[in-house]
Amino acid sequence: MKRTWIKNARIVNEGQTFNGSVVIEDEFIAEILKAEETPTIPCEDIIDAQGDYLLPGVIDDHVHFRDPGLTHKADIHTESMAAAAGGVTSYMDMPNTNPQTTTLEALENKFQDAANKSIVNYSFYFGATNDNANLLPLLDKQRVCGVKLFMGSSTGNMLVDQLDTLKNIFAHAGMLIATHCEDQHIISANTALYKEKYGEDPDVKYHPEIRNEEACYQSSALAVQLAKETGARLHIMHISTAKELELLENKPISEKRITAEACVSHLFFCDKDYETFGSRIKCNPAIKTEADRDALRSALTTNTLDVIGTDHAPHLLSEKQGGALKAVSGMPTLQFSLTAVMELVREGLLSIEQLVQKMCHAPATLYQIEKRGFIREGYKADLVLVNPQTQWTVDKGCILSKCGWSPMEGQTFHAKVEKTFVNGHLVYNGTQVDATHRGQELRFDR
Repeated sequence: MKRTWIKNARIVNEGQTFNGSVVIEDEFIAEILKAEETPTIPCEDIIDAQGDYLLPGVIDDHVHFRDPGLTHKADIHTESMAAAAGGVTSYMDMPNTNPQTTTLEALENKFQDAANKSIVNYSFYFGATNDNANLLPLLDKQRVCGVKLFMGSSTGNMLVDQLDTLKNIFAHAGMLIATHCEDQHIISANTALYKEKYGEDPDVKYHPEIRNEEACYQSSALAVQLAKETGARLHIMHISTAKELELLENKPISEKRITAEACVSHLFFCDKDYETFGSRIKCNPAIKTEADRDALRSALTTNTLDVIGTDHAPHLLSEKQGGALKAVSGMPTLQFSLTAVMELVREGLLSIEQLVQKMCHAPATLYQIEKRGFIREGYKADLVLVNPQTQWTVDKGCILSKCGWSPMEGQTFHAKVEKTFVNGHLVYNGTQVDATHRGQELRFDR
């Protein structure tokens, strides 16, 4: 078996940071050594980390790779390349594609497609609809990351807002339910009001007023109520308001049945940024006030918010033209999620150990992913080396997402991904992605 020794690293793992090294043997972590220790068996490859952080690979629980059917703006291959360059070694992809991942056949086709295209590791959500609850017991719990439930505006029949149907899904999902929570009735009323005031396509600055705090809170509150009534395992995606935090408990993730995710977009931007970025930062739920953003950041330092994801959602720039109603919602951020959150570490808003907890350990614990998300002997060697003292600015030339743009263009970061390992293989060397590598299906210990 090939052995690789990553030495002179600052290893960040399970709440500790220490000087040491890691030995990779084939796909696995074979040894974790203290600074003065050397491998028990010689290694063919030696990588001198020169004091860089060595982290577990980032696990993103929330991406939209647009494959199949929307591949003019993204596909599994291009977006997994962006993931590798950003230190993301595993992802979980959403079901609102074309066709939607709402049948067992569509789900299986996605897995087969990823086996041929994905550079990093993968799993897929099954989309709940008004009429497919009978399929939920048939899902392979060791293979499928969860059930995605849109309790707000979505595409086609994936909006589920009938109470009886929601209760049925919560009662019979049999695995984690990941929800998009926005109350469609509130949004529709606000849309009519703002169209009457400002015309058919109000300025994008009104987007957080149309899809407002109350729309988010009411829907999230309903999801929490249903989870408590049924005992379902609930994970609320992309929390965007301070008010929603009132619904969540400050407990270790292992003690919770109800958890929540914050997304990089809501942690990085606020409503003041619409003036600069316009519809490029339009997403659902909307980016809201500076106070909301700061509350989300603070909640990451406790056990209130559990996971950091991206909601990576590429569109062509031509599709982002317009205002609060006509511009499509979503933005590509996956390639820069780790370096963006490293800025919060640099500013003292988050510790490096907390970053690793929210981006690596917590997703693995939450989804019960087998042998990933931690630097442990016998675990898969999904690892990332990060230089915390390299200043660089994002430009169009470095963007690997197929859509060719990111709201992070022009942002200056002070940390850089130097190397990414997936299943022990060096897939990103600091300048290039190994486009020939293929990741593995995530497996879940349920």
